[in-house]
Amino acid sequence: MATLKQLAEKIKTVDNTRKITKAMKLVSTVKLKKAESLAKNSKAYAQSLKQMTSEISIKLSQYSSVDDLVFFEKREVKTVDIIFITSDKGLCGGFNAKTIKAVNEMIEKYNGINIRLKTIGKKGYSYFSYRGYEIFDNMESSHPDYKLASEFMAKSIEDFKDKKTDKIILIHNGFKNMILQELSTNEMIPIQTDTIASNEAGLSALDFEPDDDREILDSLITKYCEYSMYFSLVDSLAAEHSARMQAMESATKNADEVSNTLTTTYNKTRQALVTNELIEIISGVEAMK
Repeated sequence: MATLKQLAEKIKTVDNTRKITKAMKLVSTVKLKKAESLAKNSKAYAQSLKQMTSEISIKLSQYSSVDDLVFFEKREVKTVDIIFITSDKGLCGGFNAKTIKAVNEMIEKYNGINIRLKTIGKKGYSYFSYRGYEIFDNMESSHPDYKLASEFMAKSIEDFKDKKTDKIILIHNGFKNMILQELSTNEMIPIQTDTIASNEAGLSALDFEPDDDREILDSLITKYCEYSMYFSLVDSLAAEHSARMQAMESATKNADEVSNTLTTTYNKTRQALVTNELIEIISGVEAMK
């Protein structure tokens, strides 16, 4: 049975831990508000790029096929680039585990095919490098930067154009709301023609010459892929703060419960010791009579 001193030390340790988890929750809440706002604005821009790319693809298909364009090229899949995002820090619940599980499933799906892992975030890098996987490229995820993100994606795009890779897949755990995160697996390149909207009802008044469309489409797809990389970083960071906020809230509640249990045990133990001392005093008095 623990002594009063040991119980008091445990209570103090738990209370200090609770203060830390509570502070971390508040910090994550503040960071989440900033990241959430940036993620929403970035998502709107990414969707606009995607819509414009789709519109030009549809207009171009009216004159000729897009299958002969490099980003639409259908080829035998021999090498796959899997780009995935995890956090640089822990203490965010199952946030990283979901992404890592999705990557493992993708590796199993392309079993027998050359897979090049490109990691963003220290947790994913540590997990796969420890298990003997070769990491072809890596960068941190804590501070999303458009220039670094576009350069990171540009390497894979150039390898696809040079036929060093045949498919580019982007995986990240994104922000859905304050409580939920949403895993996203996006096959960036090659672009599947059946994913392009088949109707023209929502087309804007884009007016390009057919000869210009190919060049514009190529440029837009490159820009879309690079910006999608940046958006995924921002979206993942917002989701990370959300997951950490929930994890720290849960940890704080658990610390409260443990502290209350220890305090109850401390009081009962102290009461028992006082009762025993009183019994000994009374017994001694009675023995002297």
